[in-house]
Amino acid sequence: MTLDRIELRGLRVFARHGVLDAERRDGQEFLIDAVLWLDTRAAAAGDDLSKTIDYGALANRLVRLAGEPPVRLIETLAERLAAGCLSEPLVAEAEITVHKPHAPIAHPFDDVAVIIRRERPSASPGRPA
Repeated sequence: MTLDRIELRGLRVFARHGVLDAERRDGQEFLIDAVLWLDTRAAAAGDDLSKTIDYGALANRLVRLAGEPPVRLIETLAERLAAGCLSEPLVAEAEITVHKPHAPIAHPFDDVAVIIRRERPSASPGRPA
């Protein structure tokens, strides 16, 4: 079965993640992209929000998870966010990108990002076990 995609891109979050003491003390802006794979046919057929992902609620969840206790690596943050997305029963797979545009790098750069893609460990909705 082919799954559909819901995307939330460029969610801005202020948090205190990083390896350096100054990053954890002063904090900085992170940008989060979430791409979720799920079957949206039932939602579309019934025009029913409860059968899909509410992207407003998704944004709230990601902001809350990103603000939880600081971590050193954005890889760790991305794992936390992916797990939060996969806790939603309808989501079969999640791709999370954490951008750190103000990373402490001594050279001009546009962006630093970690991208991870995770799938539900057990059988996904609509997929055989």
